[in-house]
Amino acid sequence: MMKKKLLSTLLCTSMIAALAAGCGGNGNSGGSEGGGDSKDDSGKTTLTMWLPPLDDDTENNFKPLLADFEEENNCEVKITLIPWDTYEEKWSTAISGGEGPDIGYMYAEMYPTYISSGAVIDLTDMVDDADYDEYLYLDRGEMMGGLYGMPIVTGVPFVLYYNQDILDSLEETAPETWEDFARICEKATQDTNGDGKIDQYGYAVGLNSGNMSNLYMMNSYIYSLIWQAGGDIYADDLKSARFNDKNGTEAIEFFLSLKDYMPENLLSLSGQDAFSTVFGAGKAAFGVTRSSQSHETMFKESYPDLNWDYVTSLKNEDYGTFGAADSLSIMSTCENPELAMDLIKYICSSEFMNEYHKVAPGAPLTKSESYNGDPKMERIVTEDRDKWRPLQVGPCGSEILENLAAHIQSIMEGKMEVQEALDESAEFANDTLDEYWADNEE
Repeated sequence: MMKKKLLSTLLCTSMIAALAAGCGGNGNSGGSEGGGDSKDDSGKTTLTMWLPPLDDDTENNFKPLLADFEEENNCEVKITLIPWDTYEEKWSTAISGGEGPDIGYMYAEMYPTYISSGAVIDLTDMVDDADYDEYLYLDRGEMMGGLYGMPIVTGVPFVLYYNQDILDSLEETAPETWEDFARICEKATQDTNGDGKIDQYGYAVGLNSGNMSNLYMMNSYIYSLIWQAGGDIYADDLKSARFNDKNGTEAIEFFLSLKDYMPENLLSLSGQDAFSTVFGAGKAAFGVTRSSQSHETMFKESYPDLNWDYVTSLKNEDYGTFGAADSLSIMSTCENPELAMDLIKYICSSEFMNEYHKVAPGAPLTKSESYNGDPKMERIVTEDRDKWRPLQVGPCGSEILENLAAHIQSIMEGKMEVQEALDESAEFANDTLDEYWADNEE
Protein backbone atom coordinates (compact mmCIF):
# COMPACT_ATOMS: atom_id res chain seq x y z
CA MET A 1 0.00 0.00 0.00
CA MET A 2 2.57 2.58 1.10
CA LYS A 3 4.93 3.43 -1.77
CA LYS A 4 7.36 6.30 -2.36
CA LYS A 5 7.21 7.12 1.32
CA LEU A 6 9.98 9.68 1.43
CA LEU A 7 8.45 11.74 -1.39
CA SER A 8 5.06 11.76 0.29
CA THR A 9 6.71 12.87 3.50
CA LEU A 10 8.32 15.80 1.72
CA LEU A 11 4.96 16.76 0.26
CA CYS A 12 3.25 16.56 3.63
CA THR A 13 5.43 18.58 5.96
CA SER A 14 3.56 19.17 9.16
CA MET A 15 4.33 21.72 11.85
CA ILE A 16 7.82 22.75 10.78
CA ALA A 17 9.75 22.56 7.54
CA ALA A 18 12.41 20.26 8.94
CA LEU A 19 9.82 17.66 9.81
CA ALA A 20 9.48 16.63 6.16
CA ALA A 21 13.10 15.62 5.77
CA GLY A 22 13.12 14.33 9.31
CA CYS A 23 10.82 11.41 8.72
CA GLY A 24 12.70 9.83 5.85
CA GLY A 25 15.29 7.91 7.84
CA ASN A 26 14.66 4.26 8.56
CA GLY A 27 18.25 3.14 9.10
CA ASN A 28 19.80 1.94 12.32
CA SER A 29 19.67 4.62 14.96
CA GLY A 30 22.60 5.62 17.10
CA GLY A 31 23.96 8.32 19.35
CA SER A 32 23.86 8.65 23.09
CA GLU A 33 20.16 9.50 23.08
CA GLY A 34 19.25 7.32 20.15
CA GLY A 35 17.34 4.12 19.86
CA GLY A 36 18.26 0.69 18.61
CA ASP A 37 18.19 -1.14 21.93
CA SER A 38 21.53 -2.61 22.85
CA LYS A 39 23.12 -4.90 25.44
CA ASP A 40 25.91 -3.98 27.81
CA ASP A 41 28.69 -6.31 28.93
CA SER A 42 26.39 -8.01 31.43
CA GLY A 43 23.87 -8.84 28.73
CA LYS A 44 21.37 -6.28 29.99
CA THR A 45 19.17 -4.81 27.27
CA THR A 46 18.78 -1.05 27.02
CA LEU A 47 15.55 0.54 25.85
CA THR A 48 15.48 4.26 25.12
CA MET A 49 12.36 6.37 25.50
CA TRP A 50 11.72 10.02 24.64
CA LEU A 51 9.14 11.98 26.60
CA PRO A 52 8.14 15.60 27.05
CA PRO A 53 7.79 16.85 30.64
CA LEU A 54 4.56 15.25 31.84
CA ASP A 55 4.79 16.72 35.34
CA ASP A 56 7.24 18.69 37.49
CA ASP A 57 9.79 15.85 37.72
CA THR A 58 8.88 13.20 35.15
CA GLU A 59 12.12 11.23 35.09
CA ASN A 60 12.37 10.90 38.87
CA ASN A 61 8.68 10.06 39.09
CA PHE A 62 9.00 7.38 36.40
CA LYS A 63 12.28 5.71 37.31
CA PRO A 64 11.31 4.15 40.68
CA LEU A 65 8.16 2.75 39.10
CA LEU A 66 10.21 1.09 36.34
CA ALA A 67 12.55 -0.75 38.72
CA ASP A 68 10.52 -3.96 38.90
CA PHE A 69 10.14 -4.12 35.13
CA GLU A 70 13.87 -3.57 34.62
CA GLU A 71 14.77 -6.30 37.09
CA GLU A 72 12.28 -8.84 35.73
CA ASN A 73 13.38 -8.24 32.13
CA ASN A 74 17.11 -7.71 32.73
CA CYS A 75 16.95 -4.34 31.03
CA GLU A 76 17.55 -0.65 31.61
CA VAL A 77 15.12 2.03 30.49
CA LYS A 78 16.86 5.26 29.54
CA ILE A 79 14.54 8.26 29.50
CA THR A 80 15.33 11.44 27.59
CA LEU A 81 13.14 14.44 28.42
CA ILE A 82 12.63 16.96 25.61
CA PRO A 83 11.05 20.38 26.31
CA TRP A 84 7.63 20.92 24.77
CA ASP A 85 8.74 23.95 22.77
CA THR A 86 11.41 21.98 20.88
CA TYR A 87 9.75 18.57 20.91
CA GLU A 88 8.88 18.18 17.22
CA GLU A 89 12.10 19.85 16.13
CA LYS A 90 14.14 17.38 18.16
CA TRP A 91 12.30 14.45 16.62
CA SER A 92 12.69 15.65 13.05
CA THR A 93 16.38 16.45 13.44
CA ALA A 94 17.16 13.15 15.12
CA ILE A 95 15.33 10.91 12.68
CA SER A 96 16.73 12.72 9.65
CA GLY A 97 20.16 11.91 11.07
CA GLY A 98 19.34 8.24 11.57
CA GLU A 99 18.85 8.60 15.30
CA GLY A 100 15.87 8.29 17.59
CA PRO A 101 14.53 6.28 20.51
CA ASP A 102 13.03 2.83 20.70
CA ILE A 103 9.84 4.24 22.21
CA GLY A 104 8.48 7.73 21.72
CA TYR A 105 5.67 9.88 23.04
CA MET A 106 3.62 11.40 20.20
CA TYR A 107 0.50 13.48 19.83
CA ALA A 108 -2.00 13.45 17.00
CA GLU A 109 -0.43 16.13 14.80
CA MET A 110 2.88 14.23 14.75
CA TYR A 111 1.57 10.88 13.52
CA PRO A 112 0.65 11.37 9.83
CA THR A 113 4.17 12.02 8.63
CA TYR A 114 5.74 9.33 10.78
CA ILE A 115 3.16 6.73 9.77
CA SER A 116 3.46 7.46 6.06
CA SER A 117 7.26 7.37 6.22
CA GLY A 118 7.27 4.06 8.06
CA ALA A 119 9.04 5.50 11.12
CA VAL A 120 6.57 3.96 13.59
CA ILE A 121 5.32 0.38 13.59
CA ASP A 122 1.77 -0.92 13.53
CA LEU A 123 1.00 -2.50 16.91
CA THR A 124 -2.10 -4.38 15.75
CA ASP A 125 -0.52 -7.83 15.99
CA MET A 126 0.96 -7.04 19.41
CA VAL A 127 -2.37 -6.65 21.24
CA ASP A 128 -5.39 -8.91 21.69
CA ASP A 129 -8.99 -8.73 22.84
CA ALA A 130 -7.93 -8.87 26.49
CA ASP A 131 -5.83 -5.73 25.95
CA TYR A 132 -8.76 -3.91 24.38
CA ASP A 133 -10.87 -4.92 27.36
CA GLU A 134 -8.33 -3.77 29.95
CA TYR A 135 -6.83 -0.63 28.34
CA LEU A 136 -9.77 1.76 28.19
CA TYR A 137 -8.47 4.03 25.42
CA LEU A 138 -6.58 1.58 23.24
CA ASP A 139 -8.94 2.14 20.31
CA ARG A 140 -7.96 5.81 20.34
CA GLY A 141 -4.51 4.78 19.19
CA GLU A 142 -6.04 3.54 15.94
CA MET A 143 -5.32 5.82 13.00
CA MET A 144 -4.68 5.69 9.28
CA GLY A 145 -5.56 2.02 9.04
CA GLY A 146 -3.50 0.68 11.94
CA LEU A 147 -2.82 0.83 15.67
CA TYR A 148 0.17 3.11 16.02
CA GLY A 149 0.10 4.10 19.66
CA MET A 150 -1.10 3.22 23.14
CA PRO A 151 -2.59 6.30 24.85
CA ILE A 152 -0.72 7.38 27.96
CA VAL A 153 -2.13 10.90 28.48
CA THR A 154 -5.84 11.24 27.97
CA GLY A 155 -8.95 12.16 29.89
CA VAL A 156 -8.19 15.90 29.86
CA PRO A 157 -10.57 17.15 27.16
CA PHE A 158 -11.46 20.77 26.52
CA VAL A 159 -14.76 21.27 28.33
CA LEU A 160 -17.26 24.10 28.71
CA TYR A 161 -17.03 25.72 32.13
CA TYR A 162 -19.88 27.92 33.37
CA ASN A 163 -20.35 30.57 36.03
CA GLN A 164 -23.11 29.29 38.29
CA ASP A 165 -23.78 32.73 39.80
CA ILE A 166 -24.39 34.30 36.38
CA LEU A 167 -26.67 31.45 35.34
CA ASP A 168 -28.59 31.76 38.62
CA SER A 169 -29.04 35.50 38.04
CA LEU A 170 -30.52 34.70 34.62
CA GLU A 171 -32.70 31.94 36.07
CA GLU A 172 -30.97 29.46 33.78
CA THR A 173 -29.52 26.01 34.33
CA ALA A 174 -26.49 24.41 32.69
CA PRO A 175 -26.95 24.27 28.90
CA GLU A 176 -27.40 20.95 27.15
CA THR A 177 -27.87 21.98 23.51
CA TRP A 178 -26.67 24.65 21.09
CA GLU A 179 -30.02 26.37 21.49
CA ASP A 180 -29.59 26.54 25.27
CA PHE A 181 -26.06 27.82 24.92
CA ALA A 182 -26.89 30.59 22.44
CA ARG A 183 -29.87 31.74 24.52
CA ILE A 184 -27.83 32.00 27.71
CA CYS A 185 -24.91 33.70 25.93
CA GLU A 186 -27.27 36.39 24.63
CA LYS A 187 -28.91 36.94 28.03
CA ALA A 188 -25.58 37.05 29.84
CA THR A 189 -24.02 39.69 27.58
CA GLN A 190 -24.79 42.86 29.52
CA ASP A 191 -23.71 46.29 30.67
CA THR A 192 -23.90 45.52 34.37
CA ASN A 193 -22.75 48.90 35.73
CA GLY A 194 -24.78 51.17 33.46
CA ASP A 195 -21.86 52.97 31.79
CA GLY A 196 -23.03 52.09 28.31
CA LYS A 197 -20.33 49.45 27.73
CA ILE A 198 -20.65 45.69 27.80
CA ASP A 199 -18.71 44.35 30.78
CA GLN A 200 -20.18 40.86 31.09
CA TYR A 201 -20.05 38.42 28.21
CA GLY A 202 -21.72 35.23 27.24
CA TYR A 203 -18.65 33.42 25.96
CA ALA A 204 -15.00 34.14 26.86
CA VAL A 205 -13.30 33.45 23.53
CA GLY A 206 -9.79 34.44 22.41
CA LEU A 207 -8.61 33.71 18.88
CA ASN A 208 -5.02 34.94 19.10
CA SER A 209 -2.56 32.08 19.34
CA GLY A 210 -0.49 33.86 21.98
CA ASN A 211 2.41 31.60 22.92
CA MET A 212 0.52 28.53 21.70
CA SER A 213 0.13 26.93 18.30
CA ASN A 214 -2.59 28.39 16.09
CA LEU A 215 -4.25 25.02 16.46
CA TYR A 216 -5.08 25.84 20.10
CA MET A 217 -8.06 27.75 18.72
CA MET A 218 -9.19 24.62 16.91
CA ASN A 219 -8.74 22.47 20.01
CA SER A 220 -10.66 24.92 22.19
CA TYR A 221 -13.60 25.97 20.07
CA ILE A 222 -13.82 24.49 16.59
CA TYR A 223 -13.43 20.70 16.64
CA SER A 224 -16.16 20.39 19.25
CA LEU A 225 -18.69 22.27 17.12
CA ILE A 226 -17.82 20.33 13.96
CA TRP A 227 -18.28 17.03 15.77
CA GLN A 228 -21.44 18.17 17.55
CA ALA A 229 -22.83 19.09 14.13
CA GLY A 230 -22.10 15.56 12.90
CA GLY A 231 -19.10 16.52 10.80
CA ASP A 232 -15.38 15.81 10.72
CA ILE A 233 -12.16 16.99 9.08
CA TYR A 234 -11.69 14.16 6.56
CA ALA A 235 -13.97 11.82 4.68
CA ASP A 236 -13.84 8.29 6.05
CA ASP A 237 -11.32 7.17 3.41
CA LEU A 238 -9.00 10.10 4.31
CA LYS A 239 -8.80 11.07 0.63
CA SER A 240 -10.73 14.35 0.80
CA ALA A 241 -11.81 17.02 3.26
CA ARG A 242 -15.37 17.15 4.53
CA PHE A 243 -15.24 20.15 6.87
CA ASN A 244 -16.97 22.26 4.21
CA ASP A 245 -20.05 20.02 3.98
CA LYS A 246 -23.38 21.07 5.49
CA ASN A 247 -22.34 19.82 8.92
CA GLY A 248 -19.08 21.74 8.98
CA THR A 249 -20.73 24.83 7.56
CA GLU A 250 -23.43 24.68 10.22
CA ALA A 251 -20.77 24.48 12.93
CA ILE A 252 -18.81 27.52 11.77
CA GLU A 253 -21.96 29.54 11.11
CA PHE A 254 -23.03 28.80 14.69
CA PHE A 255 -19.64 29.91 16.03
CA LEU A 256 -19.86 33.13 14.02
CA SER A 257 -23.39 33.76 15.32
CA LEU A 258 -21.97 33.91 18.86
CA LYS A 259 -19.47 36.67 18.07
CA ASP A 260 -21.65 39.43 19.57
CA TYR A 261 -21.46 37.62 22.91
CA MET A 262 -17.66 37.38 22.93
CA PRO A 263 -15.17 40.01 24.17
CA GLU A 264 -14.63 42.84 21.71
CA ASN A 265 -10.90 42.12 21.65
CA LEU A 266 -11.32 38.42 20.87
CA LEU A 267 -9.02 38.68 17.84
CA SER A 268 -6.09 39.96 19.89
CA LEU A 269 -6.91 38.01 23.06
CA SER A 270 -5.34 34.58 23.46
CA GLY A 271 -7.54 31.63 24.33
CA GLN A 272 -5.72 31.10 27.62
CA ASP A 273 -6.06 34.76 28.59
CA ALA A 274 -9.72 34.75 27.63
CA PHE A 275 -10.31 31.96 30.10
CA SER A 276 -8.24 33.39 32.95
CA THR A 277 -8.90 37.13 32.67
CA VAL A 278 -12.50 37.07 31.43
CA PHE A 279 -14.15 33.84 32.59
CA GLY A 280 -11.88 33.30 35.59
CA ALA A 281 -12.46 36.90 36.67
CA GLY A 282 -16.23 36.35 36.69
CA LYS A 283 -16.88 38.42 33.57
CA ALA A 284 -18.41 35.71 31.35
CA ALA A 285 -21.02 33.00 31.65
CA PHE A 286 -18.89 30.47 29.77
CA GLY A 287 -15.27 29.68 29.06
CA VAL A 288 -13.38 26.78 27.53
CA THR A 289 -10.06 25.32 28.57
CA ARG A 290 -8.42 21.93 28.78
CA SER A 291 -9.74 20.11 31.82
CA SER A 292 -7.60 18.58 34.53
CA GLN A 293 -8.24 16.03 37.22
CA SER A 294 -6.85 18.72 39.58
CA HIS A 295 -9.04 21.65 38.53
CA GLU A 296 -11.20 21.71 41.63
CA THR A 297 -8.04 22.19 43.69
CA MET A 298 -6.36 24.55 41.22
CA PHE A 299 -9.40 26.78 40.67
CA LYS A 300 -9.79 27.31 44.42
CA GLU A 301 -6.34 28.87 44.35
CA SER A 302 -6.56 30.71 41.02
CA TYR A 303 -10.20 31.82 41.13
CA PRO A 304 -11.27 31.74 44.80
CA ASP A 305 -14.45 33.76 44.21
CA LEU A 306 -15.61 31.83 41.15
CA ASN A 307 -18.64 29.58 41.59
CA TRP A 308 -18.16 27.23 38.66
CA ASP A 309 -19.11 23.93 37.15
CA TYR A 310 -18.79 22.41 33.70
CA VAL A 311 -20.51 20.67 30.82
CA THR A 312 -18.27 18.10 29.18
CA SER A 313 -19.98 18.57 25.81
CA LEU A 314 -22.98 20.33 24.37
CA LYS A 315 -25.15 18.38 21.97
CA ASN A 316 -26.52 19.30 18.57
CA GLU A 317 -26.72 16.27 16.32
CA ASP A 318 -24.22 14.52 18.58
CA TYR A 319 -21.87 15.09 21.51
CA GLY A 320 -18.20 15.76 20.93
CA THR A 321 -15.27 17.72 22.28
CA PHE A 322 -11.54 17.47 21.74
CA GLY A 323 -9.57 15.30 24.14
CA ALA A 324 -5.99 14.34 23.55
CA ALA A 325 -4.93 10.72 23.20
CA ASP A 326 -1.18 11.28 23.34
CA SER A 327 0.42 7.89 22.95
CA LEU A 328 3.56 5.80 23.26
CA SER A 329 4.76 4.33 19.97
CA ILE A 330 7.50 1.97 18.89
CA MET A 331 9.91 3.23 16.28
CA SER A 332 10.68 1.00 13.32
CA THR A 333 14.39 1.04 14.22
CA CYS A 334 13.73 -0.66 17.58
CA GLU A 335 15.61 -3.99 17.66
CA ASN A 336 13.38 -5.56 20.31
CA PRO A 337 9.81 -4.41 19.64
CA GLU A 338 8.32 -7.21 21.76
CA LEU A 339 10.15 -5.98 24.86
CA ALA A 340 9.31 -2.40 23.95
CA MET A 341 5.63 -3.32 23.75
CA ASP A 342 5.84 -5.07 27.11
CA LEU A 343 7.27 -1.86 28.55
CA ILE A 344 4.52 0.28 27.04
CA LYS A 345 1.83 -2.01 28.44
CA TYR A 346 3.53 -1.93 31.82
CA ILE A 347 3.75 1.87 31.92
CA CYS A 348 0.07 2.18 31.00
CA SER A 349 -0.97 -0.56 33.43
CA SER A 350 -2.77 -0.10 36.73
CA GLU A 351 0.36 -1.29 38.58
CA PHE A 352 2.33 1.70 37.27
CA MET A 353 -0.40 4.31 36.91
CA ASN A 354 -2.04 3.78 40.30
CA GLU A 355 1.21 5.07 41.79
CA TYR A 356 2.13 7.65 39.15
CA HIS A 357 -1.30 9.30 39.20
CA LYS A 358 -0.93 9.89 42.92
CA VAL A 359 1.78 12.46 42.15
CA ALA A 360 0.49 13.53 38.73
CA PRO A 361 -3.30 13.05 38.64
CA GLY A 362 -4.68 11.75 35.37
CA ALA A 363 -7.46 9.66 33.92
CA PRO A 364 -7.33 5.94 34.71
CA LEU A 365 -5.97 4.21 31.63
CA THR A 366 -7.21 0.74 32.50
CA LYS A 367 -10.29 -0.90 33.89
CA SER A 368 -8.25 -1.98 36.92
CA GLU A 369 -6.96 1.48 37.86
CA SER A 370 -8.60 3.60 40.54
CA TYR A 371 -9.38 7.31 40.10
CA ASN A 372 -7.00 9.64 41.95
CA GLY A 373 -8.17 13.13 40.93
CA ASP A 374 -10.55 15.73 42.30
CA PRO A 375 -14.05 14.26 42.77
CA LYS A 376 -15.71 17.07 40.85
CA MET A 377 -13.78 16.17 37.70
CA GLU A 378 -14.36 12.42 37.81
CA ARG A 379 -17.45 12.30 35.61
CA ILE A 380 -15.33 13.34 32.61
CA VAL A 381 -13.71 9.90 32.66
CA THR A 382 -16.73 7.91 33.80
CA GLU A 383 -20.24 8.81 32.65
CA ASP A 384 -18.98 11.35 30.07
CA ARG A 385 -16.13 9.28 28.63
CA ASP A 386 -17.88 8.82 25.28
CA LYS A 387 -18.54 12.56 24.88
CA TRP A 388 -14.95 13.42 23.96
CA ARG A 389 -12.55 12.07 21.40
CA PRO A 390 -9.13 12.67 19.86
CA LEU A 391 -8.49 14.39 16.58
CA GLN A 392 -9.12 12.42 13.41
CA VAL A 393 -5.61 11.65 12.20
CA GLY A 394 -5.10 11.89 8.47
CA PRO A 395 -2.38 12.64 5.93
CA CYS A 396 -0.80 16.09 5.96
CA GLY A 397 -2.82 16.86 9.07
CA SER A 398 -1.12 19.94 10.49
CA GLU A 399 -0.72 21.52 7.07
CA ILE A 400 -4.44 21.14 6.39
CA LEU A 401 -5.52 22.18 9.87
CA GLU A 402 -3.30 25.27 9.95
CA ASN A 403 -4.85 26.36 6.66
CA LEU A 404 -8.35 25.77 8.01
CA ALA A 405 -7.56 27.72 11.18
CA ALA A 406 -6.35 30.67 9.11
CA HIS A 407 -9.58 30.66 7.10
CA ILE A 408 -11.71 30.56 10.25
CA GLN A 409 -9.73 33.55 11.51
CA SER A 410 -10.66 35.34 8.27
CA ILE A 411 -14.32 34.52 8.87
CA MET A 412 -14.24 35.92 12.38
CA GLU A 413 -12.43 39.03 11.15
CA GLY A 414 -15.23 39.61 8.64
CA LYS A 415 -12.95 39.17 5.65
CA MET A 416 -14.65 36.08 4.20
CA GLU A 417 -18.07 34.45 4.19
CA VAL A 418 -18.35 31.08 5.88
CA GLN A 419 -18.96 28.88 2.84
CA GLU A 420 -16.44 30.76 0.72
CA ALA A 421 -13.73 30.34 3.33
CA LEU A 422 -14.45 26.66 4.01
CA ASP A 423 -14.58 25.84 0.30
CA GLU A 424 -11.28 27.60 -0.32
CA SER A 425 -9.64 25.75 2.56
CA ALA A 426 -11.14 22.43 1.40
CA GLU A 427 -9.74 23.02 -2.10
CA PHE A 428 -6.28 23.44 -0.58
CA ALA A 429 -6.79 20.29 1.52
CA ASN A 430 -8.01 18.22 -1.42
CA ASP A 431 -5.12 19.31 -3.65
CA THR A 432 -2.69 18.40 -0.88
CA LEU A 433 -4.36 15.02 -0.33
CA ASP A 434 -4.42 14.29 -4.07
CA GLU A 435 -0.64 14.73 -4.18
CA TYR A 436 -0.19 12.58 -1.10
CA TRP A 437 -2.31 9.69 -2.32
CA ALA A 438 -0.84 9.83 -5.84
CA ASP A 439 2.50 8.97 -4.27
CA ASN A 440 1.27 6.47 -1.70
CA GLU A 441 -1.25 4.23 -3.47
CA GLU A 442 -0.34 1.35 -5.67
